[in-house]
Amino acid sequence: MGTMDGTGAAYQDPRLASVYERGNEMPAASLRAWAELIAGYAPGGRAVLEVGAGTGMFCAALAEVLPAAEVTGVEPSAPMLAEAERHNAHPRVRYLAGPAEALPAPDAGFDLALLSRVVHHLPDRPVAARELARVLRPGARLVIRTTVRERLDAPVYRYWPRLLETDAERFPSERQIVEDFTPAGFAVHRVHSFSRPVASDLREWRERIGGRAQSKFLALSEAEFAAGLARLDAELAGGGGAGATGATGDGGATAPVLERYDVIVLERTPVGA
Repeated sequence: MGTMDGTGAAYQDPRLASVYERGNEMPAASLRAWAELIAGYAPGGRAVLEVGAGTGMFCAALAEVLPAAEVTGVEPSAPMLAEAERHNAHPRVRYLAGPAEALPAPDAGFDLALLSRVVHHLPDRPVAARELARVLRPGARLVIRTTVRERLDAPVYRYWPRLLETDAERFPSERQIVEDFTPAGFAVHRVHSFSRPVASDLREWRERIGGRAQSKFLALSEAEFAAGLARLDAELAGGGGAGATGATGDGGATAPVLERYDVIVLERTPVGA
């Protein structure tokens, strides 16, 4: 859940790295549900790779649900790696520094790879796709956890509507992702959506989001960010808010806040196929 693109300078900032873990965490049950979903695409996998691992949340979670697996998290940001070692150290997880375009990993060494909220950060997706194809064994799966341009629906858009405009420019479409990865040796296995609570209620979500720990907020000025927080606080004061149905729902301030992601699962095709 790290970053690989031009916003990388911000992720080299120890202050941002220090709030990233708290700002992007989710309830334990939601994290486990996500890890089980991802791991289910390589149930017998013994070698797992996360590219853009951020603070290591998914690396540790995948190690827990795949008890026979060794997990490698690759992340270009030194402050993020330090936070990963601090918060998500695990005896079967190792963290390595490196970019998606030059992975510090052997050929055909992994059964499963994950890109979680990273694909839109990649400065050269076709090159990154070729690197992932290189390190995955034939038949291995790549899970891309993202929101594609045509289905942007994050809860933040309710309070910071300009982020919908900036994310529509930053995030690729499903078709673009597939077109960038298939020439490298991938075939589409499955595309679906998955939603889980990221906070028990709107107040908890506000406390987390208030740290401005997501890269999308870099597009906003301090005044714009403050205005969005004011809208959120006004809604909390009135007892409303984005509840169990997410940004467009009316579950109320006491309902869980959901986030939905697109899950694009690609399979590494045999060389020469």
